[in-house]
Amino acid sequence: MIIVAITGASGVIYSLKLLKALKELKIETGVVVSKPAEIIFDYELGIKLDEIKNLSDYYYEPNDLTSSINSGSFKFESLVIVPCSMKTLSAIANGYGNNAITRVADVALKEKRKTVLVPRETPLRSIHLENMLEIAKEGGVILPAMPAFYHKPENIDDMVNFVVGKILDSLNIENNLFNRWE
Repeated sequence: MIIVAITGASGVIYSLKLLKALKELKIETGVVVSKPAEIIFDYELGIKLDEIKNLSDYYYEPNDLTSSINSGSFKFESLVIVPCSMKTLSAIANGYGNNAITRVADVALKEKRKTVLVPRETPLRSIHLENMLEIAKEGGVILPAMPAFYHKPENIDDMVNFVVGKILDSLNIENNLFNRWE
């Protein structure tokens, strides 16, 4: 199972496309959506929480610290936080598991499970970079939402698919969401 956590940063379209791709690939998923992310889904995409829940096999409440995903004994393969707000990234880097998202990240890192964080903030302060470095030192993958242009994207979907394809690549999941460099 892949846990997809969605926090309150712009760029929720990445999580939507990721959930759709994982569903199409028939990969079991669990999803956690923070309250700010719920608002951003509505604002940026006109999507309500129920639509996101329907793309996943399991839904976990963001403030439920008793949730199964918050235990190291619960088996899941990997975690993707997309988009990952700087608040969430900071909490993870500093071991502050105050909600289901930061706690599942704590579990994923301590259990050495694949952990991918997709920050979308720009520009970055030095503390943001230091927090990213701390997570990378523990084995987490920092995969900023930075679309490339060598594949000659023709629209926003092409740029979003590039980032989602890179997320899938980091999870060792075969995909052809974008044209690769040849």
